[in-house]
Amino acid sequence: MGFSFDMLEDKIEFFEAADLPTLEKKVNEQIDHNRALLLEVKSVSHQMHVDRESKRPYYSAVVHFKLKKKSAF
Repeated sequence: MGFSFDMLEDKIEFFEAADLPTLEKKVNEQIDHNRALLLEVKSVSHQMHVDRESKRPYYSAVVHFKLKKKSAF
């Protein structure tokens, strides 16, 4: 039996929270975890939505991680 290990080159993660500080905390924690996998942030997209019934804001974010490029040095 053989094992094959491939590096993740791209990874997209979705986050949601009821307030911005919580959303930011979730995103920052995952950025730290993905650094261990040699992934860096390529782009971040976020949105805010207001719930019709409760009138409360709802925040979401999508973060695209990409394999960190090796330096030429």
